[in-house]
Amino acid sequence: MIDVASHSHQEASAPDKPVAPQNFSTLIPQMRVGEGGKDWHRALLKDVKSRLGDDPDFPCIFSKNAFRKELLVFIFVEHIDASGMQNLAAGLSEYVEISRKWDGSLSTAYPLVVAFSHEAIKAQSVADYDAFGWKVLQTLHEMDPAPWPESVGKDPNQPSWSMCFNGMPIFCNMSHPEHRDRKSRNLGEYFLFVINPRERFDVVADDSPSGRRVRSNIRNRIAHYDNLPHCPQLASYGAGGIEWWQYSLAEKNTERTDKCPFISMKS
Repeated sequence: MIDVASHSHQEASAPDKPVAPQNFSTLIPQMRVGEGGKDWHRALLKDVKSRLGDDPDFPCIFSKNAFRKELLVFIFVEHIDASGMQNLAAGLSEYVEISRKWDGSLSTAYPLVVAFSHEAIKAQSVADYDAFGWKVLQTLHEMDPAPWPESVGKDPNQPSWSMCFNGMPIFCNMSHPEHRDRKSRNLGEYFLFVINPRERFDVVADDSPSGRRVRSNIRNRIAHYDNLPHCPQLASYGAGGIEWWQYSLAEKNTERTDKCPFISMKS
């Protein structure tokens, strides 16, 4: 999810009770996924639990902590027709609004999981899943009514670029079942976006000595979990790294020369 550990070991391990809000209009809190909905919703939650709840070696401590506290929120996308995309955009807008009120505590940092049904996507390779993910992000961008933040680059090859929606920079982690070697980006049998506001990385893993230690710890855990060195494209935001490469990671550690599919529609 967020490829960083908790900035506070005490907060990450505190056994406090779930505090997820109960009054969402579109988002579904983790604790309510099993209460209704469709069988694939519950199957997906079971997949996520097998990684974040049951696997002690899963590298992202932050996401494991969030799962344990039942802080995840979900959007389930049945189809990517006009209705499905409108529901996704409405849910993402709601997520951005609650994220604007974040108080800086990991106990109120709600990662968003956007899950797509098998009917929504037919993919047989990493490239297929990546193309699908970027198609969805492009469509969301074209639906976005808010202006692009002035501080964020419009060209994905700029170090200052980030996906934005409703005026907020966000980080979109693409996870899917074709990541067989890069297991840390495989949360089960469904294609997922795991989304967090970009600013949360600056809180828990900025380019300070402590932030660099956090990133180093997580990347070492990733290398152990995936049984291969961490992706060479992982980098600090604004420090020369290419952000979009980190959304959809290559399966192997090779040099990337591909062009970002995302095209800014904002002037």
